[in-house]
Amino acid sequence: MRLSPIGLITLLAAGLFSAEVAVAQPCANAVDQGAFDVAALKSELMLVALTCDRRDEYNQFITRFRPDLAREERALNAWFVRAYGRGAQKQHDDYITNLANVGSESGLQRGTLFCSEHVKLFQSVMSLRDIGELVSFAQQQNYPQPIVLQTCAEARPAARKPLRTAESR
Repeated sequence: MRLSPIGLITLLAAGLFSAEVAVAQPCANAVDQGAFDVAALKSELMLVALTCDRRDEYNQFITRFRPDLAREERALNAWFVRAYGRGAQKQHDDYITNLANVGSESGLQRGTLFCSEHVKLFQSVMSLRDIGELVSFAQQQNYPQPIVLQTCAEARPAARKPLRTAESR
């Protein structure tokens, strides 16, 4: 049986579409999205620390929020495991690398203004009281993400309990 050029193109397109469906990412719930936002904030703070010689402030941030950051990292890992199975670690590593690259590109575009615009970020995060405030702050920053997340539909959003509180730490 011989395929016409249009038949071949249709077959190839169907194959590509079905391959894409097979590796579709799971949706991201509020905890997942918070973990991605905190990862972006942490990456931005690291960029500021390295670019603007603010390593001490970055270390203070890490020390203060260490248990919370570890919990957010576990949530991020869980999403990558759901999304990529055995390939999760590579995809997670690629995400962190791409996140740093996106931040660096943004910093390069701002040039000499970058440090003057961003050093106050450490004061802001150090004034936060708990992980709930840190997640909320990270979400408000709206840092560019090198990944597109599909938000999960929630069955009963009104009945949802707070995800993170000072008591849940």
